Amino acid sequence: MKNTKILLLSVLSAFLFFASCDDDDDAVVINEANELIEYLESTGGTVVNTFPVMIKTTDVNSAVLTSADQYVMDIRDADDYTISHIEGAVNVLASDVLTHYEANNLQDYETVVIACYSGQTAGWANGLLRTMGYTNTKDMKWGMCGWNESTSGSWTSANNVGNMYATQLVPDVTAKAVEGNLPELNTGETDAEDILRDRVETVFAEGFGEANVSSAAVFAASENYYIVNYWNETDYSWGHIPGAIQYTPTASLTSDTFLKTLPTDKIIAVYCYTGQTSAHVAAYLRVLGYNAKSILFGVNGMSHDDMPGTVWADTEIHDYTFGQ
Repeated sequence: MKNTKILLLSVLSAFLFFASCDDDDDAVVINEANELIEYLESTGGTVVNTFPVMIKTTDVNSAVLTSADQYVMDIRDADDYTISHIEGAVNVLASDVLTHYEANNLQDYETVVIACYSGQTAGWANGLLRTMGYTNTKDMKWGMCGWNESTSGSWTSANNVGNMYATQLVPDVTAKAVEGNLPELNTGETDAEDILRDRVETVFAEGFGEANVSSAAVFAASENYYIVNYWNETDYSWGHIPGAIQYTPTASLTSDTFLKTLPTDKIIAVYCYTGQTSAHVAAYLRVLGYNAKSILFGVNGMSHDDMPGTVWADTEIHDYTFGQ
């Protein structure tokens, strides 16, 4: 009898062990990327199709003058913020934008503005907040460069804006890659909202430095990148980086269009006119697990004088005052 009991206990233990292994296997099998994209595309429309979400400096200044329901996060270095900033703006580390937003209940404001030097880091941060589901955020167009001449350095620098690659742009059409799989995500979470939060927090922690690339780096080794021209077809035919592939803004990066033509094993270099919209897009793609980077200053940094679309001009610089 004693031996029979021992045998039964052994069989029961073995059954429970294998059952627990099956449970673990089920937990591992979940496709986090599919869970995430299904969630993002089923909650009020696909957020990537709403980019860009910018605000003009004129509108920010008007809100300051009228004491409108506006909150400004200035994500520049603390020293530069101390020297000059928008009246009422709060200095926040770019990596802390999400935690600052949530800790201060900024969803209660009509408008939350993110300001940086050129608009590009702010575009990245806003892309992440919007992907997280917050809808009252906007990044300031041209950044602090449009606020005052003394803060206009990023867009008035010949190192950033010019025509260095004007003669290298081509009209040739390059086809999109064959559709593949979504990136593999391993957050360990099973709920889509938890996966999203983990991914957004991870991309914030990485910083914008991981999400951008210079045009010089791309032109020097274009074979290392899958280059996304985020323009309409007409402007694409005007001229683009050799090998760049056209993706239509607000229409082409969903799971039922061309999202899965993006490679998971190569750096995706996204560019637009200014680098601000592509910063939104790169942020979103990084949340999904793609190694996406925004090409800094867009085509304004490649062929400024002749390019179509949004062109930087010194007339964008205003003479707005600073806060104390």
